[in-house]
Amino acid sequence: MSHTLFISDLHLCHTRPAINSLFERFLRDIAPQAEALYILGDFFEYWAGDDDLVEPFHTAIAQQLSALAQSGTRLYLMHGNRDFLIGEAFQHAAHITLLPDPTLIDLYGQPTLLMHGDTLCSDDVEYQKFRLMVRSPQYQQAVLAKPLAERKAMIEALRKKSEEEKSYKTEAIMDVNAEAVADALRKYGYPRLIHGHTHRPAMHVHSVDGKSCERWVLTDWYNAGGYLRCDASDCVAHTLELVGS
Repeated sequence: MSHTLFISDLHLCHTRPAINSLFERFLRDIAPQAEALYILGDFFEYWAGDDDLVEPFHTAIAQQLSALAQSGTRLYLMHGNRDFLIGEAFQHAAHITLLPDPTLIDLYGQPTLLMHGDTLCSDDVEYQKFRLMVRSPQYQQAVLAKPLAERKAMIEALRKKSEEEKSYKTEAIMDVNAEAVADALRKYGYPRLIHGHTHRPAMHVHSVDGKSCERWVLTDWYNAGGYLRCDASDCVAHTLELVGS
């Protein structure tokens, strides 16, 4: 049966070889059977700019994606909070289409809203202010004008600061806000919603204005992996275990 796959929050980097191998296995054994693969943000642990494609690890990932695309699976990528500097050079190298956040698609007759998910965490006011700043074209142009090494050092400092700040935040603040979810579902006509970011994989049912809407939260790929498989009948979440675990 025709089907489509969704993944997010892989946080790929050269220091996590087990997860990188798991992703390679996913691309080799599972993804080629799908009509399309959607990557909903935080594909990389961080992305400092497309000039970092010369990094062998990044080159290899782009080549693997390109091979999958050339085998017939359509590829789509949405920026996350870690990799919003992915641009046209990576898009061309990987044969992948960049999507705006949010994007509404027709998934086998079911309107489906795709998001990374961070904009739904509206209780985290400081993060939302930061997001607004770093997503501005002016900020990104200024950052990309810096040498690559300087950008990487700056990103590492921001990541360290973010981890420190998370230790002071409650779990509730870092999860989605119910009203933000309802507003998104209402705005786009009460679709199914698929997103990542929160690392809290689950299927929720929201009642909005008397309409029942599914919200699928994708799993992260820290200790294992996983994907959502959707066809014309339903969606099913699948777990991928690390080899030897």
